[in-house]
Order: sequence, then structure tokens, then C-alpha cells
Amino acid sequence: MTIHAWLLLGVYLALLLLAAKPLGSYIAAVMEGRGLALRFGGGIESLLYRLCGVRRDEEMGWLHYALAILLFNVLGALAVYTLQRLQLWLPLNPQGMANVSPDSSFNSAVSFATNTNWQGYSGESTMSYLTQMLGLTVQNFFSAATGIVVVIALIRSFARHTARTIGNAWVDLTRITLYVLLPIALVYALFLVSQGAIQNFDPYKDVTTLQVTEYDNPKLDAAGQPLKDDKGVAITEPATTQTQTLPMGPVASQEAIKTLGTNGGGFFNANSAHPYENPTPLSNFIQMLSIFLIPAALCLTFGRMVGDMRQGWAVLAAMTLMFVVVAIAAISFEQQGNPLLANLGVDMAAGNMEGKETRFGIAESGLFATITTLASCGAVNAMHDSFTPLGGFVPLWDMMLGEVVFGGVGTGLYGMLVFAVMAVFIAGLMIGRTPEYLGKKIEAHEIKMVSITILVTPFLVLAGTAIAVMTTDGIAGIANPGAHGFSEILYAFTSAANNNGSAFAGLSANTPFYNGLLAVAMWFGRFGVIVPVLALAGGLAAKKRITASAGTMPTHGPLFVVLLIGTVVLVGALNYVPALALGPVVEHLMLYPAH
Repeated sequence: MTIHAWLLLGVYLALLLLAAKPLGSYIAAVMEGRGLALRFGGGIESLLYRLCGVRRDEEMGWLHYALAILLFNVLGALAVYTLQRLQLWLPLNPQGMANVSPDSSFNSAVSFATNTNWQGYSGESTMSYLTQMLGLTVQNFFSAATGIVVVIALIRSFARHTARTIGNAWVDLTRITLYVLLPIALVYALFLVSQGAIQNFDPYKDVTTLQVTEYDNPKLDAAGQPLKDDKGVAITEPATTQTQTLPMGPVASQEAIKTLGTNGGGFFNANSAHPYENPTPLSNFIQMLSIFLIPAALCLTFGRMVGDMRQGWAVLAAMTLMFVVVAIAAISFEQQGNPLLANLGVDMAAGNMEGKETRFGIAESGLFATITTLASCGAVNAMHDSFTPLGGFVPLWDMMLGEVVFGGVGTGLYGMLVFAVMAVFIAGLMIGRTPEYLGKKIEAHEIKMVSITILVTPFLVLAGTAIAVMTTDGIAGIANPGAHGFSEILYAFTSAANNNGSAFAGLSANTPFYNGLLAVAMWFGRFGVIVPVLALAGGLAAKKRITASAGTMPTHGPLFVVLLIGTVVLVGALNYVPALALGPVVEHLMLYPAH
């Protein structure tokens, strides 16, 4: 890695850890119902409860909590679907965007409800301003809040003992949205506007370009249909233009929660590579920082709420060590360049710049790709499809870890805590003791829920990929045959089931086949994990707290950090090794053909 890359990584980590501690304490105060924020916003909060008929002091068992979360997200998905299907007749549609097709609307509705934000469409040519704001941006807040409240419920289960409840889902959702996500997103959006991100309701603008663009224009007959030759090939004629249409819209407000809530859905098709979404190197750095900010802070929220900050720092240390390793790998692979292009005489001294913004460069692009795929974000400032085989391997591997290295807001921490329970169970088997974690015995019920949580995602990824490569509709979407085409499909289902949303971009996925199958992977990848996590929380909350003894394994020291990392890598990621061997590994070997 270059000196610039080392400095970038070092400054990023320093600022992330510096900002995480106060935010972690603030989130803990909000979710425990104390602090200045609740005093100032208490009137608004109480009004919302009265309007919705919510009793703030009435707590829920795990099943009631899970049903509330499911209902909340089903209603959100229905709202997004309806907006897309009716947008032609609704206001704030200056370009007259047509109603979105049923299969694409279904996919997008599920995508934004599950915090995946997979986009099989181009936002600037598909969605009206109203759909982008009232549908996608609002759902970005609610899906982020869902992930956070689930991990708060799990944290409460460790903090409580002999309890039958884990909190009130409606109160938790309200507080995390009102006191955490909204104020930070508002300040963040203003910062993006100051950097050059747009925020308006103007119609799209036609501007005159400095350079004349030459292109082939199809010839039309009297009926306006394309003319074709004897072989059925369209007949074209040379044409030129010096006009470009610039899309407008309320971009900054969506961009802020897009990265803060680890959602990832861009206003434009180019996402964070678009200058209206990500105008400057400073905005790019802040976007990367915002993706990990809440996931890192929640680790310290965990430590504060269970009454032992060492536990939070241990989990944060495990996440940070794994992040540093994969970030170095991603940047290094891209800085090495492509040997096939080097053999053709192309200068690879600067590394592999294909698919990257020159205003960001390789270090910023590689770091962004690592961050967005370790988190369940999916925002991109470079095209992962253009990375080198091993450079593309890293984002794929990141998601296959279960997106527990910082991960999405809430999802990363509850995923890591699930692995922590698995780690102490494995340690207990090795030393012949009943495993314990934070004073709670880990027994059959807990291990069943942990097993379901860990296995749901690999099943969805591998089954979905297998179905796609065995069917005509699945193969039809491949733009690049061979190992890379397989990687495109594997990446799509890994991204969907892990609720990431990024893509290799070479797969034509906006078809009824992929829209339907990926939506199934997204939904069960989200709620097939949330339900057993809440069931785990219910079981742990009901348990008595055991006093630590000489035989209790410490879960706050270096030994536990190493054990936790080993469990994530061995149990979490090795499910995918055969599939990885068929995709990016084979493709990498193809770069060095035998002479």
C-alpha cells in the first residue's frame, strides 16, 4: 500500500473511534429513557403515542415484539409498492415518470423495507421525486431503526434477568428515529449541500456541453419505427449533439440517511460515484465515516447497557482487527493492477483505475468498497464489477462474513453477539464446562436459535445461486460468461440475502425472474434472522444471572477477541469456499495463463 493509503486508513480509524464513544453513550441514554433529548422531544413523542394508541409503559415479550416489527415493515413495504405503482398520477413528478412495473415495484419495496436497497433500476429515469422522498427516503429511516431496536432488545436480554419482556417495539422505533437518526441526518444533509450535493424540486435541466458528442442514431420509417436491413439489424446514421440533460431532485436528504442508516440506495444510478451525491473527496470521506459510525457506537452502547464497558470494547476490537485486514487486502489488490493489461503494454504503475472516479482514486475506492460491504450498506463510489478478481473477491468475502464486522446499523452487532454466543459454546465444549456469556447459561434453546440465525443466509445465497445458474432466465442475465458471470450471480444473491444491496453491475437483474427471486432472498435474509434473534433475546432475558466464578471464561480480553474472530471466519465464511473457488479464485488464476 502507498503512504497515502496508510494515512487514509489511520485517520479514518482514529476519527471513527473518537466519534463512536460519545454517540454510543448518547444512544444508551435515549434507549434507557433518560437524557436531555427526551426532555426536549418528550411532547412530540407523547403526541405520537396518543395518535397511534401506544402505551409507552407496556412492554412486550419477544413474540409480541417480533410481530410488531414484522407488521411495521410489511406496512412500509406496501406503502413503497403503492407509491411506485401510482406515481404517474401523483404530484412531484415533473418529468412525468411512468408507473413502475409490478415486479420491479415488488423488488424495490422489499429491498427498502429490509435495509437492502438493491436497485435493479436507474433512479433518475424511473422514480418521481415523491417516490424517492416519501417512499425510499422515509423507508431508509424506518429500516435503519428496525435494525437498531432489534439489537437493543437483545442487549436488554443480557442486562435483565428473570424477565418476561424485552421492551416496547413502538417506543423503541420512535425514540431511535426521533432522537438519533433524524437530527444526525439533518445536519449531515446540510453538510452535503455545502459540498455541492443538490436539494431541489426543479425539472431536469438541458445544458450545452463544451464538447460535441458523436453517436449513431437509428433511422425511422414513416410510422416512427426503426428501419432494419435484410438481416434484421437496425439501420443507423451518424449524429451529433451538444446538449446534455442533468437530473435534479431532493438528493442530499436521501443521501444522508442512505449512508448513516447503512441503506445504500442512491438517488442516481451511479450512486456515490455521482457528483451530485458525492461531490468532493471530503464528502466521500464523511460518507465512509457515516457508514460505520452508528455500528461502532452501538458496540459501546452494548457495554454501557450491560454495565461492563470492557464487553463493548472487546467486540469493537474484534470488528476493527478484521476490518483492517480486509481493507489492506482490497486496496493492495487494486494497486497491483491487472497483469493482462500490463502484458499488452498498458501502464499499470498507478494500479487498476478501471471503474473508479479519478477524483477519489484507488485507495478511497478500495476503502469505500470494503466499508460498504462489511456494513449492510451497498452504496458504491466505484464499480465492483471492474475490480481485479481478488479485488472483487474482498467485497464478496466481506458480505459472506455475515456483515458482522461493524455491519449494518444494529444488524452488525446482533450478528456479532450471535457469534459471541457460539464462541463461548465452542469454548465450553473444549474445556468441559457449561458455556456462559455475560452471566447467562448458554443451553439448547440458545444454540438452536444461533444455528438458525447463522445458517439462514448461506442457505439463501447458495440455493438462490444454484437456481439461477440452472435456469434459462437466470443465465440470460449474465453479461460476462465463464467464472466472472458466475461471480456476478453469486455476488447478487450474497448481496441480497445479507441485505447489502451493492452489485457487480454486470448482471441484468431487472427482470421478473431476478426481481422475484432476489426479493425472496432479501426478505428472509432479514426477517429469517431477526425472528430467531428476538427468540434468543426472549430466552436470555428469562434466565437467572449466574455469578462469575474461577471457571468462568472472561469475555473481555484478547483471548476472547481471537476466539470471536476465529468463530466468525471459520463458522461464518467457510460455508462459501466451494462457491468462491468457482468464481473469483478461478478468474484470478486465469490472469496468469500457462505459457
